[in-house]
Amino acid sequence: MYVPSVDEIRALHLKYAPNDAAFGLVFTHCEIVWRVAERLIAVSGCGVDADLVRAGCLLHDIGVYRLYDVEGRLNGQNYVRHGVLGHEALEAEGLPEVLCRFCSCHTGVGLSKEDVLAQRLPLPPADYLAVTPEERLVMYADKFHSKTTPPKFVSPDTYAAYVGRFGQDKVAAFRALRAVFGDPELEHLAAAYGHAVT
Repeated sequence: MYVPSVDEIRALHLKYAPNDAAFGLVFTHCEIVWRVAERLIAVSGCGVDADLVRAGCLLHDIGVYRLYDVEGRLNGQNYVRHGVLGHEALEAEGLPEVLCRFCSCHTGVGLSKEDVLAQRLPLPPADYLAVTPEERLVMYADKFHSKTTPPKFVSPDTYAAYVGRFGQDKVAAFRALRAVFGDPELEHLAAAYGHAVT
């Protein structure tokens, strides 16, 4: 299967980004998620396809750009839609489904059709669940960095406490991911990017 290079993925980000600030925020986040995933691959021995994980990390948030308005403001109210918007964008670019799924299947620790209906999320009712080891690793690595203002790294314990507000099944899902992939070392990355760890 064809997996795009870093330069090709960067060009896609530049194509969809509405402005330099959005590109800087989103692409840097995606790059950081890849750095986190690299570290997790090294310590976990999980046997994933590293090239596929790299592409998934670098592409997973490309749908965020479609939530910016003409004034450059992010529509946070519909942020949960960024995954399906990214899936649609990559599909329109002719990328294979295996790459499109990194967009639609990375939110939280997975959204089931029941989650979508019970929470009345603005998504087509369906399962948005990471299935393959590569999808699961991209989803997991994404939990350790946030595009907040200012951007920050999120410790495993902080995320575990946060995800509890969505139910004990989500806590259990995150615990299972930690058991498979381990906890990332974030301090060196935080220092390199100048972002705090919470």
